[in-house]
Amino acid sequence: MGPPGGGKSFITPRFQRHFNLIGFANFEDQMMKQIFGTILKWYFREGEFKDEVAAMESKLVKATLTFYKKI
Repeated sequence: MGPPGGGKSFITPRFQRHFNLIGFANFEDQMMKQIFGTILKWYFREGEFKDEVAAMESKLVKATLTFYKKI
């Protein structure tokens, strides 16, 4: 597919809507832990969660990272 001519056809927007482009950067595990941990700490603080729930932050980050890598 490309510009019309030489056996190539024009791609209509109606046809293009069926395709998606997904891109993301790969981060090292330590950076992912820091990102997920920072977000979770903020969420627990802003949501005024109990200390027992907030104490599970590192376990939740580890589980999230495991799940993320499997996907």
